[in-house]
Amino acid sequence: MTLMTPDTAPLRTVMIIGSTRRGRFGSTVARWFAEQAGQRTDMTLDVIDLSTAGLPDTLVDEGDDLPAPVRALAPRLDAADAFVIVTPEYNHSFPAPLKTAIDWFVDEWRAKPVGFVSYGGMSGGLRAVEQLRLVFSELHAMTVRDTVSFHSCRDKFDDAGRPVDAAGCDAAAKGLLDQLAWWAHALRDARAARPYGL
Repeated sequence: MTLMTPDTAPLRTVMIIGSTRRGRFGSTVARWFAEQAGQRTDMTLDVIDLSTAGLPDTLVDEGDDLPAPVRALAPRLDAADAFVIVTPEYNHSFPAPLKTAIDWFVDEWRAKPVGFVSYGGMSGGLRAVEQLRLVFSELHAMTVRDTVSFHSCRDKFDDAGRPVDAAGCDAAAKGLLDQLAWWAHALRDARAARPYGL
């Protein structure tokens, strides 16, 4: 009998910047979080910025050819072991371009963990995160419990783009990344042992 050994290769983690708005604050949040993820030896980070990804706004009919930007992005998502979504909150929800980007793909999300970094006003983007959990559940992805959330976000970063409460924010990022890594390892090993079926 051959025993399977866990895969020890670094976790391929894709971070998606969900806002495409001019003047967005998401770039500041994403840069800081990318630095946190970059300090880990158990992860490699691939950053996808929806403002430059070129995904079309309108989905095609089933059976139609996929647009080139969708075909280009699919292998990067498919290769991922885990995802981090950086999202603001617009009117108690998440941006339309983020929903469109999610909807272009199906199999790429399945049986993989998703973490959230949110930002906004009083709610810190948490209402957007709760709605995203419903979307990813439908896609058979597993959302991790803990989030990183910036309430009144523009007041939480200094002029250099660093969190004012660096120690607290760094600890929150570590907590999220630790949970994401646990689930990413568990699900990667499970997918290798047994393909995920519907």
